[in-house]
Amino acid sequence: MAYAYTPGLKVSEYTRVRKERRLPLKGQVVAWQAGEVSAETVVARTQLPGDVEPLNIAGLLGVPPEDLDLYLVKKEGDEIKKDEPIAQTKGLFGLFKSVVKSPVDGSIESISKITGQAILRHPPMLVEINAYIDGMVTEVFENEGVAVETDACFIQGIFGIGGEINGILASCAENPFDIVTQEMIPEDAHNKILIGGSLVTLDALKKAIKNGAKGIVVGGISDSDLKNFLGYEIGVAITGSEEKGITLVITEGFGPMKMADKTFRLLKEHIGEKASMNGATQIRAGVLRPEIIIPLKKGEKEEVKKSPSTGLEIDSPVRVIREPYFGAIGKVTALPPELQNIETEAKVRILEVELSDGRKVTIPRANVEMIEE
Repeated sequence: MAYAYTPGLKVSEYTRVRKERRLPLKGQVVAWQAGEVSAETVVARTQLPGDVEPLNIAGLLGVPPEDLDLYLVKKEGDEIKKDEPIAQTKGLFGLFKSVVKSPVDGSIESISKITGQAILRHPPMLVEINAYIDGMVTEVFENEGVAVETDACFIQGIFGIGGEINGILASCAENPFDIVTQEMIPEDAHNKILIGGSLVTLDALKKAIKNGAKGIVVGGISDSDLKNFLGYEIGVAITGSEEKGITLVITEGFGPMKMADKTFRLLKEHIGEKASMNGATQIRAGVLRPEIIIPLKKGEKEEVKKSPSTGLEIDSPVRVIREPYFGAIGKVTALPPELQNIETEAKVRILEVELSDGRKVTIPRANVEMIEE
């Protein structure tokens, strides 16, 4: 039997989450296997080589490059401080010396007696990666990093901006229909991840940043507010590197869109608990979804074994991803196997969906994505 499967967002009350935390280049792993870590724990570190800066010593001294050895007071490999002499002429009777000073702190990587140029290297930059989630180190990648696992409530969004954060979940909406305005942002939002309803306004975003919030999870945002907030249009490239002072995860889509009942319920059930969140999104090849991870306390849940998803079935929860029902949530009520004509006169496989408002609609299977549980 052939299955119709459409990848979709995962909204799970209980699942095992695994995150691999790797350095951009080889370094030192400082966590150990079977060790317990918090989200903030540094698990690996390395040093990135500093930028290089050329310096024309021969030209500045006014001497032939091949004679540089006569004037150098520093040599290749030496550490240097800003404004420290690298080379100088003897001058006349000790006067009228020409001195070349280092423009930076760092080291001398090379000196060419052909060009008269020195290559100065800025100090290395320390790079540390943390665990991102509270959990247990289950694997160590030598000189690279670790894998961290935890049992968690796991929620994927449809779009996000901003990178990895950790904070305490706090509510700023009473129901999933609420529009989050600036008046609804708590004055003490420091270190909080705020849970909203169907929409967040631009003024509310700005106030959340001002009041110290780390993140906001909400059903939707208007595209004009998002553009004004970022200062540019979002393209098809990956998001997550924005430095706007907050991470935003949209769970449903653009415009006022009621947050799915299950998503809203799960987030509200964990108010006051610590969560990890990442707004990074990629919608082209190698799909990357924004996420909220809420590690479960020991003994809070026993693992629930579930059979793997085999595709769309009757009662499968789905989200419509194209007009005219874009963003609507429902469940599958029928899966006719025959190809059927649609308005474009194309023949496609369809399904029948009962939307959350009770309407039953017939749409192409390609127009929905499964909501994995």
